[in-house]
Amino acid sequence: MVLLSLDIDGTLEVGDPPGTIPLALIHRARALGYIVGSSSDRVVSDQERLWLRHGVEMDFIGHKHKLDEVKARFPQATRWIHIGDGNADEVYAIRHGFEFHWVHEVPAEGTPGWIF
Repeated sequence: MVLLSLDIDGTLEVGDPPGTIPLALIHRARALGYIVGSSSDRVVSDQERLWLRHGVEMDFIGHKHKLDEVKARFPQATRWIHIGDGNADEVYAIRHGFEFHWVHEVPAEGTPGWIF
């Protein structure tokens, strides 16, 4: 089972600033049975309002510096991925045992490292 964690600002199309990851990627991952959530610098209540406004159901909402708590909460996952646009995303993802992908370098579909 795959757990996909996403930064918001600079990463997702609904971020401020917008990133390149479309909400369709979240829907696709959830349809495939992935555990999907956001790990951002934004306060949790702001993230919750964002997902409610866009009608997106998330399995978790939290902060990137607490990815260790996300990992502990979902022990059934066998692959942990975090996508982000900043150095903090990379540092915390690697520190907590996640694969990290820069938003502008997400592997192309069908290539090694592709998230689906």
